[in-house]
Amino acid sequence: MKKIILVLVIALILSLTVSVVVFGAEKWASGVKIRFFVGGDPGDAFASIVYKGALAAAQDTGATVEYVFSGWSVEKMINQFGEAIAAKPDGIAMMGHPGDDAIMPLAKKASEAGIAVMYQNVDVPLVRAQYGGGYVGAILEPQGRALGEEAVRLLGLLPGDKALVWGAWGQPGRYIREESVALSLEKAGLIVRRIVSASEAAADPSLQIDTLTAAFLSEPETKLIAYSGGQTLGAAGMYMEAIGKKPGEVYNIGFDTSPAVIDAFEKGYVQLTSDQQPFLQGYLPILSLCLTKVYGFGPMFNDTGAGFVDTNNYKNVTEWAIKGYR
Repeated sequence: MKKIILVLVIALILSLTVSVVVFGAEKWASGVKIRFFVGGDPGDAFASIVYKGALAAAQDTGATVEYVFSGWSVEKMINQFGEAIAAKPDGIAMMGHPGDDAIMPLAKKASEAGIAVMYQNVDVPLVRAQYGGGYVGAILEPQGRALGEEAVRLLGLLPGDKALVWGAWGQPGRYIREESVALSLEKAGLIVRRIVSASEAAADPSLQIDTLTAAFLSEPETKLIAYSGGQTLGAAGMYMEAIGKKPGEVYNIGFDTSPAVIDAFEKGYVQLTSDQQPFLQGYLPILSLCLTKVYGFGPMFNDTGAGFVDTNNYKNVTEWAIKGYR
């Protein structure tokens, strides 16, 4: 009997020891060091979701992640990219907003230093073809084209109708999807006016009130306004009040979801948005870099474009948008 009890005690001790080893062990990517570009500033409607995804990935993998906030300034991103390379982390998750030409020489330095690089939100296909790296984000040209086509179909827009399209015109690589929206609307016969959006408006959408008001006064028959990001799309109600329009009198469409965008849907100011799931743009680049460093896997390429959110289905994502995941 004593032998049986002894065996059971030993078995219990071994079981507890194994449990401590397994559950107390370092996570599979502990020790991997990453610089992660969030894109905007802390609290930004889009960047905050990206950041949440990155934090979750760091927690799940055990990687040590340093977060870089850029206020959506491409000049700042480039300078910070150089600083990140000089710090010699194992991997860098870089926003692609500066474009192929600006990123190319720094990607070369990263490659020569043996630093794995992932890109998110805006693809840099020429850089990736030359120096490798993966991409996590929406595929911009077809995303923009599809949004314009869906707006025409869903909202019953007709040839001759007028539209205003916001975009970072003049910044190479930064207005691909917005130009695709404009071209698809023009293909359907709409008259499109392109308006330059300011990167600062991502943090303070009110900065675009005067520009929009002036544009609308010159085109008072405008039926559609397309915004370049969720930060400004979520402010559609403020813009409509500024030009004296009630919900639904002017259609507002754009990209991304957020609590503000969902609220604008609820109040009738927003009719359509293309969701690109920014949480994944935070989570997957870190996961990919860890897989590359630990197991030698190739970089991920993931289209996060999830389709459309409109007045018929926005309630399906409301809970997760309010919680900061969509």
